[in-house]
Amino acid sequence: MRYWLFKSEPSVWGWDDQVAKGAAGEEWDGVRNYQARNFMREMKFGDRGFFYHSQKEKAVVGVVEICAEAHPDSTTDDDRWDCVDIKAVKPFKSPVTLDMIKTDPQLAEMILVKNSRLSVQPVTENEWNIICSLGGIA
Repeated sequence: MRYWLFKSEPSVWGWDDQVAKGAAGEEWDGVRNYQARNFMREMKFGDRGFFYHSQKEKAVVGVVEICAEAHPDSTTDDDRWDCVDIKAVKPFKSPVTLDMIKTDPQLAEMILVKNSRLSVQPVTENEWNIICSLGGIA
C-alpha cells in the first residue's frame, strides 16, 4: 500500500462534502498539474491518503481511500487529464496543522513542507504514521 495527500479548499470541496459521498466516493477531478496527474496514475485501489484543507485552515483533517484507479477526468474533454475516485474513511480526532508538520523535525523532508503548492503528492510510510499519531488515529 502507498500513501498520498490530497489538498482541497474547504470552501470548494471539504471533508464534510467527501464524507457525504459515502462508500461510492467521488472523482478527484480538476487537477491540471502534470506531476499531480502522474501521481494519480500511480495510485492503486485501496491506497490511503490524507485529506488536507488548504487556504485558511491548512490542516490534515481525515483519511481517504482510493476506490477507483486513474481514469479520464469527466470535467474535461482533454484526454491528457486523469483522476482517481476517493472515499472518506475516518476523520482525525484533532486536525494536524501545517505548522505542526513544519515544526516536527521528522517531517522536514515531507513534500508538503518542501512543495506546498502541489495538490496531490506522495507521503512516506513514516510520515503517514507520524501524522496519524498526531491526529489521534491508529
